Amino acid sequence: MDILNKLEWRYAVKKFDPAKKLSAAQLEKLVAATRLSASSYGLQPYKILIVENPAVREQLKSASNNQSQITDASHLIVFARYTDLNDSHVDDYMNNIAETRNIASEQLTGFSDMMKGTVTRLGAEGTAIWSSKQAYLALGTLLTAAAVENVDACPMEGFDTAKYDEILGLKDKGLTTVVIAGVGFRAADDAMQHAKKVRKPIAELVETI
Repeated sequence: MDILNKLEWRYAVKKFDPAKKLSAAQLEKLVAATRLSASSYGLQPYKILIVENPAVREQLKSASNNQSQITDASHLIVFARYTDLNDSHVDDYMNNIAETRNIASEQLTGFSDMMKGTVTRLGAEGTAIWSSKQAYLALGTLLTAAAVENVDACPMEGFDTAKYDEILGLKDKGLTTVVIAGVGFRAADDAMQHAKKVRKPIAELVETI
């Protein structure tokens, strides 16, 4: 598998084939890969929602400028950040580390205090920006994993956040929508799949210092 060929193959799908669906195994692999995404401190201050319900997706489509990918993709993936990132999230993460690595929680006190201090210093606006960046890292992993697995995807920002949060009941869960992505399979008549990928030349994009 040549990852460069896979990334040349991928594009932001403009038209999905609604008749083609991911298998359970394909979806499970994409979710598993996204779970392994890089995240600052490993905290993962977001939640990943997989929206399958057709009625809900019709509502979300109306809150997304009626973009067809919302309903035609096999699955709609929503990345939502926690709106009140606080010490309890850090404590849960420390417990997870202790259990996963079979170490005493007391050994993590310094790490825990440092993380809590960082969250406190950032403040509400800072943590919102920081958490959103972490969600975008996960999105990038999803897009790459999808390409590797020959699954199409389309990252999207053109939606009404407040309406998404209302439709998905996110406010009561302490969450707010950051970014979304449709995953599935391109339609045969999506002309963009034949367009050459346009990117800056490496010489222009990259500078070695």
